[in-house]
Amino acid sequence: MNAAPADQRPDRRPDRRPDLPGPAALFRTVTRHQLPRAVREFLDSPQLLPVPVPTDDRADLAQSVELAGRLYGGRRQPHPLDFGIVLGAAELPEGLAELARPLARTWVAEEELADVASFRARHSGSLLLVGRYDRLTLDPVRDLLLDTYRGRRHGLTLLSGRDDASVGWNIAKQYAEPALDVDALGLFTDTDRPPRLPGVQVFDDRDFEREDIQARILGTRWRRVAFQGHGKDDSVNLGEFTICGLNGTAAAVPGLLGPRCAYGLPCYKPEDKLVPLNRVEAVELVLSACNSGPLADLALYDPKYQLLLNALDGPARTVVSAVSVHDSDRPENVAWMHGALVGADSVDTLNASLAGSHPYPAFMRFGLPAAPEDTPPPPAPADHRPDPLLLTVGARLTAYLGSELLPHNHPLRPRLTRLARKVDLWVARPTHLADQSPEQIHGSLTADLQSLDHVITEQVAANPEHELMNYPAHFGDRSSLDPQVREVTCHCGRPAQEFTRRGLLPHILDTTCAVCMRCGDVTFRLPDSPALLAHAPDEVEQGGVLEIRAVVTAARSGPVRLGLFVPSYLREDTTVEPVTTRLRLTGGRPEEVGFRVRFAADTAPQAYYFTVFAVQDLAVSTARRHFGVVPRSA
Repeated sequence: MNAAPADQRPDRRPDRRPDLPGPAALFRTVTRHQLPRAVREFLDSPQLLPVPVPTDDRADLAQSVELAGRLYGGRRQPHPLDFGIVLGAAELPEGLAELARPLARTWVAEEELADVASFRARHSGSLLLVGRYDRLTLDPVRDLLLDTYRGRRHGLTLLSGRDDASVGWNIAKQYAEPALDVDALGLFTDTDRPPRLPGVQVFDDRDFEREDIQARILGTRWRRVAFQGHGKDDSVNLGEFTICGLNGTAAAVPGLLGPRCAYGLPCYKPEDKLVPLNRVEAVELVLSACNSGPLADLALYDPKYQLLLNALDGPARTVVSAVSVHDSDRPENVAWMHGALVGADSVDTLNASLAGSHPYPAFMRFGLPAAPEDTPPPPAPADHRPDPLLLTVGARLTAYLGSELLPHNHPLRPRLTRLARKVDLWVARPTHLADQSPEQIHGSLTADLQSLDHVITEQVAANPEHELMNYPAHFGDRSSLDPQVREVTCHCGRPAQEFTRRGLLPHILDTTCAVCMRCGDVTFRLPDSPALLAHAPDEVEQGGVLEIRAVVTAARSGPVRLGLFVPSYLREDTTVEPVTTRLRLTGGRPEEVGFRVRFAADTAPQAYYFTVFAVQDLAVSTARRHFGVVPRSA
């Protein structure tokens, strides 16, 4: 009897069902109810069956699955990390933990994270955390990040998402292998004009003015692409183009702060130039902007607008984001490009480059790293400590006049120069040969300082963009990081780190900064200058009054001048009371001063900040505090 043609034979295999796609498909969308069985079937035949993705009613994830079909050409067996922990396992749907099981060799109970130091003493290898975004909080993730910084390779990896479906999608993507023809590497930067290395497509501010960057980003299938520029947790600016974190299908959470669009206002950038991050076709996305991936209890904005979560909703298998503030610039851009060309791990590369100026890890990894044998070792942590002979202490006058901080024609220069001549005369010869007694010299110096402090205070209050206010960046770029770090408390009540950058040349001053993972770089000051903290409510209604309590600790007893300013774009909608004030303080003793900011009734609801500053002995100390303006209650 002749056999029927192959395309007419009935499929009698018992494991073949009409709802299963053919073996060529990489992913299979399933419902929450179908997930447990689909996971079991996939794990039994991972090279034959598609990876199940629990999309349920998530149309955006279904679109991402389609985009992923253009990026990935086959399955891979992920290289497992040493240890894994599922956060909130009891809250996740059945099947998700099982799908993640091959991603770590040993799985540990979440309860062991109650004592991170004890946990790390028992489990010293690479660690994978799996859980919804709301479980990625300051405690315990912060301790794990700090513990792995400058230490183990691929120390901490995360898999997360805004909800159960997103978590499942990010687990599923770890089983996909990029297609061979997906090899484009790209860097889009708004703050640098880096060298254009062969093999990397580089776009900077000059390109943003003459090219359709939106079409370039969305029209390319990227192996790796990095977006570097100013931003926050809902956007990254690329000239007039903006990488946007808004997920149009996600629901906002009542009571959480949102950007302008959350309140029905137009975007602060041209809306036809927004780039939806979840539509970017990239195997790896690098978000090199401050606060691009804050932990859940550090974020300013509702998860609906989070850059990180929108990236995780997209087709990217790996997302690299910044948990807080960082000073990424030319060195990090160049290091990342060189690393991308040879397949180096982006997180290890970027954090190593920043290690010379930051005592904390700036970047986190969402998505499994490649096996160590498949990636070159990361560079050693950057270390900018030079010959100690170069680390001589420079005085404030020498720094202001000898560096390029103040332009040559700045109105402060004549008075600073006259005072510098006096100081030079006073220190150039012994006091007993001077024309003045020590008491007279001290009286003359303090009188000059008080007069100059008054001028500086008034100039800063009138123009917060005063050149003197750029001293943290100007001196910091010419400094190295002191390894001594102090644990302090931010004015938001969370733990923060205070560290000092040591000037490399005699005319470069040391600068001290405190960084909080939620609030960012909250305070700047020079050594032996006033210390500031600013306390205020987190929100104020339109037309309301924000009551601010500044706590200032003078470096020495004497007069201290203080002031407060808001960003330039908010000044027309606010009244500050008082703009400046003068107090006589006791050195080393914290004292309080009050400020008020009155808001116009039509102030746009969104996140803002104010800055309190104190001036004493030519040093300007600052404290920045975030707050939100919310719609007026009925």
